[in-house]
Amino acid sequence: MPWKTTTTMEQKIEFICEWRTGKYTITELCKSFEISRPTAYKLIHRFENQGFEGLKEQSRAPGKHPNATDQKIIDSILKLKEKYKLWGAKKIRELLFKKHTKGEVPSVVTVHNILRKNGLVCPQKRIRRVKPTYPIFDPKSCNEVWSADYKGKFLMGNKIYCHPLTIADSKSRFLFTAKGHYKETLKAAKAEFTKVFRTYGIPKQIHTDNGSPFGSVRAIQRFTQLSYWFIELGITPVFSDPAHPEQNGRHERMHRDLKAACAKPSAYI
Repeated sequence: MPWKTTTTMEQKIEFICEWRTGKYTITELCKSFEISRPTAYKLIHRFENQGFEGLKEQSRAPGKHPNATDQKIIDSILKLKEKYKLWGAKKIRELLFKKHTKGEVPSVVTVHNILRKNGLVCPQKRIRRVKPTYPIFDPKSCNEVWSADYKGKFLMGNKIYCHPLTIADSKSRFLFTAKGHYKETLKAAKAEFTKVFRTYGIPKQIHTDNGSPFGSVRAIQRFTQLSYWFIELGITPVFSDPAHPEQNGRHERMHRDLKAACAKPSAYI
């Protein structure tokens, strides 16, 4: 026959039952159950105030943290997130300074954690890092490298497709233009580039993908009529490798924000 084992809770209940009989002193009970006198008095105090429920194991975590974020700050963060659904912790934190003092506003990490605990942050998929391939650009100054692309077409409210042409500076990420075209043609792209060049100057390089009218994988060095026009202006056209949009990640990331802010849902034009 195996030995009987008892849990800590069973021993606590047995201790209280023996104490209630009044036949034993605290010293005798402590010696029998191999516990200290402070522990015995603590169990008796809990039993007298809460009954047997008070004998259960209690959390050792502090009831209140001195550095905990004030509830009014948390409410402000959640209210701002509800108003600006596409904004992250960094932007929301800046708005907090309008209503709260500098000492009350938590850090960006704390704001992010509050949003995450309330289910207002969508976790991004972890992307496996791969060995970088040419071309990779790390411009040191503005107007050194520009990026351009036609953001994928989308159907507007009037049932006509819109093809937005976007041109941005790779260093400052300043968006020069986001012009909607009905078709991705050389004439439309050239007209918009001309307007941007006259306003902001001419870059050293323009980074694009291999889609029309920027490049063509079937042409020599992937050059098109638009590419040769860039060369005549003193601009070097540079292309991402085929099927590798991550090589122009800055521009693709901007397209995601542009689509979320302007095309969900599409307006009637």
